[in-house]
Amino acid sequence: MILASFWDIIRVPFGYLMDILYRFTGNYGVSMILFAIIVKVIMLPIAAKSKRSSMKMSRISPQVKKIQEKYADNPQKQNEAMQQLYRDEGISLGGGCLWAFVPLLILIPLYSVVREPIVYMLHESRGEAKEIIRVIKEAAPELFGGNSYYHQMTAAANISQFAEQIKAAGIAVSERTLEGINFSFLGIDLSGVPSLNVFKWSAYDWAHIGAFLLPVLSAAGQVLSMIVAQKTNNSVITNENGVYDDEAAKESKANQTSKTMMWIMPLMSLWIGFSMPCAMSLYWFIQGLVSTVSDSIMTVHYRKIYDAEDAEKLKIAMERDRIEAEKEALRAARRAENPDGITTNTSKKKLQQAKRNEEAAAKAAAAREYAAKKGIAMEEAPAEKQTLSGVSDRPFCKGRAYDPNRYRNTEE
Repeated sequence: MILASFWDIIRVPFGYLMDILYRFTGNYGVSMILFAIIVKVIMLPIAAKSKRSSMKMSRISPQVKKIQEKYADNPQKQNEAMQQLYRDEGISLGGGCLWAFVPLLILIPLYSVVREPIVYMLHESRGEAKEIIRVIKEAAPELFGGNSYYHQMTAAANISQFAEQIKAAGIAVSERTLEGINFSFLGIDLSGVPSLNVFKWSAYDWAHIGAFLLPVLSAAGQVLSMIVAQKTNNSVITNENGVYDDEAAKESKANQTSKTMMWIMPLMSLWIGFSMPCAMSLYWFIQGLVSTVSDSIMTVHYRKIYDAEDAEKLKIAMERDRIEAEKEALRAARRAENPDGITTNTSKKKLQQAKRNEEAAAKAAAAREYAAKKGIAMEEAPAEKQTLSGVSDRPFCKGRAYDPNRYRNTEE
């Protein structure tokens, strides 16, 4: 098949995968379940990056709150501190959001694979698909509704009944295509679009009830997935000492975002379910269940890593507290010994000078004692006169470069 657009890079492999699974299982619903699981496994590295990013963002909530409080009046300083924190923790703001939206981008090509099974699963050209639809519509126009987007699904479901008419029209298609596709799964037609208004059902049979329940189940699966993700993300919120911070967990920005997404994702699931074929709801429901399981597994994995980091942080914090407690004990002992707070000068130079003065005084006393014994009269050393630098008769002048004659008129 020739790639007709950029999205065919994804749609064509998806179509071949769906075809292989359908041939292997013989059931479109089972093949869709296996397809959803395989796609989720393929996307697991991206999901892991998204999970790790969201857990990191939740983890640093207490630090973020502290920075916001510290620089509440200085947005520039706050932004710089936040950016530094993100760099230290290895967090990319754009990266986390990008990974979270990748699964939604997969829905765009997947929708085409489900909507155009003749092109992507039966591998016929769009021109041949149009001819097949034309022949069946001429033979049984009542089969086709007003929305032409899903005419290929209707044609693929009924193509085996009109194989002779298609051959007679000269449409060159394979025998595999003429077999068509059976969209029935547990009594539900996965090619049909469920009705939101139950009061329009002509009969309350399982086909209608099941088609109605699929979108509801897909939305419920999204709610469950979001609750599990929120609980697991909140479980790693710790402060700078590695201790769980319950208050920060309740007030974290990531927690508020999760609550918002908890409404958006289910509503999106309902919109997809009641505006597209039931096959999309089945895919969305299985994706939600697999996401819940994989999210729990990834949480256990990353919790081990973060618990080890928290244990190291707590060890450092306890050592820091121990050292501070010892210092405080010494300060308390000193305060007890000197309750009045009288302290002596402990300057190193002054202590050395005091020691020299003591030694000089001891030598002078020994000399006087020796002189007294020998009857030698000693002159008392004049007291050292302490003078200020500068001019002696101007004690307020301390500049060594003072010249009293600088401004004197020498011509007089």
